[in-house]
Amino acid sequence: MTGFAAVVLTGGAARRMGGVDKPAVPVGGVAMRDRVLAAVAAADPRIVVGPLADPPPGVLAVREEPPGAGPVAATAAGLAALAPSTATTSGDLVAVLAGDLPLLTPHAVELLVVAVRQRDVDGALYVDDTGRRQLLCGVWRTARLCDAVSRLAVARGGVLAGASMRALFADLAVAEVTWRDTGPPPWFDCDTDRDVRQAQEWTGSS
Repeated sequence: MTGFAAVVLTGGAARRMGGVDKPAVPVGGVAMRDRVLAAVAAADPRIVVGPLADPPPGVLAVREEPPGAGPVAATAAGLAALAPSTATTSGDLVAVLAGDLPLLTPHAVELLVVAVRQRDVDGALYVDDTGRRQLLCGVWRTARLCDAVSRLAVARGGVLAGASMRALFADLAVAEVTWRDTGPPPWFDCDTDRDVRQAQEWTGSS
């Protein structure tokens, strides 16, 4: 699978986990951030938005402005870091993913890419068993997501800090993808220590 870029958001405060560097917390001996990067190993480029002192080869690290301004500001920073040639090198799609998705796999990302390419939509998101959209586990048409960021910035007087992803996606056509394969849901994020323990159990590393 090729033909997309990836923006991984890792700058959250992790208040429910005592303010730790949550994406660096290991699951199965591997930091959650690194698990997400492995799931998008085929992406070009791969951009991490958040504190990352020593990016692995092939990964660009940037920060949102101001640091800690939230996922929309981080998404905007990641999109701004895409090179002008991205439309040709990444096939005009970008995955926007939280850095705390330890169960994400290349196959799960591929299903999102296929959902966008095969439908007349702006992007695709996973939904959970209740139909709730997983807003930080999706793939988007890069140009349309950039347009949405610009519209939201104008509506908010140029200030994206504190804006919600729900507001960012409000005017976009979204394909909702349900995980029907065997195994744990790839959209499972770790907001608490209990979530991390659950992820450990699912990966057989508890």
